[in-house]
Amino acid sequence: MSLYGRDILSIADLTKEELLFLIELSKKLKRKRRKINVLEGKSIALVFMKPSTRTRISMEVACYELGAHPLYIHAQTTQLARGEPIKDFARVLERYVHAIAARVYSHNDLVELAKYTRVPVINLLSDWEHPLQIIGDMLTIDEKIGLENAKVAFVGDGDNNVAHSLLLACALLGIEIRIGAPKGYQPCAKIMEQAKKLAEKSGAKIIVTEDPIEAVRGVNVIYTDVWVSMGMEKEREERLKVFRPYQVNLELVKHAAEDFIFMHCLPRHPGEEVSDDVFESTHSVVFDQAENRLHSAKAVLLALLLERIPDI
Repeated sequence: MSLYGRDILSIADLTKEELLFLIELSKKLKRKRRKINVLEGKSIALVFMKPSTRTRISMEVACYELGAHPLYIHAQTTQLARGEPIKDFARVLERYVHAIAARVYSHNDLVELAKYTRVPVINLLSDWEHPLQIIGDMLTIDEKIGLENAKVAFVGDGDNNVAHSLLLACALLGIEIRIGAPKGYQPCAKIMEQAKKLAEKSGAKIIVTEDPIEAVRGVNVIYTDVWVSMGMEKEREERLKVFRPYQVNLELVKHAAEDFIFMHCLPRHPGEEVSDDVFESTHSVVFDQAENRLHSAKAVLLALLLERIPDI
């Protein structure tokens, strides 16, 4: 299977078969982790408009272990900070590098990057989606319980980037997904429309509810994310009040399957979206999840930059 030269701006840019292919390739790379110089001579621009820990480090290490040269570019150190149009920035950058991976505030910036460059563009996070996070998460779910056995609940802000990509991935793969979120913070109409179309083909079941207990009842995967994302600091007090009943704590997880796993994309806000006793419990797989960001990043880079992927 080849994804050579493609962009990945959304999970919905992939077919079910392509997503499963990336998960399997991630597994192979994880089992035989070592430096392989299959991307030697290629340079990857890592453009960051937002702060990052896991995304930046996993991508830099992924590039290094594949033999590519990562170029970390903070947007404020470029002419973008002085108003250079993104379409000009894109057309210059493509002359120097073999792929552009960008972490942005506005998803429209990614769309414009992809429109005006001929090299692959990878979404490292936008206000709309976080596809590379979810590819790693699907690897984690597959490792822990098997994708065919998964029943997933996302509790909290159902209209954020992680929830959007998780919903689309589950719909694509035929996995039951429940979103437990308060009114006004449920997945937006456009994402729901995309997810429902994917679910019609895959047989996935989608449930959106305001009741967090209904969301987690009997599930074996509970996922949450921060209630106040970067750029939403002015809404902090209001959001804390709205989301308090959606904290993933010992009382809530009693309604899940006994062998459930707890997931969080990190960083967390201690005492808010998840209680310490759940976060630090044996159910928590958050650090395995974080590690898998590296292996899935390597899989994506290989798939987009090589016409034929060598035996790993």
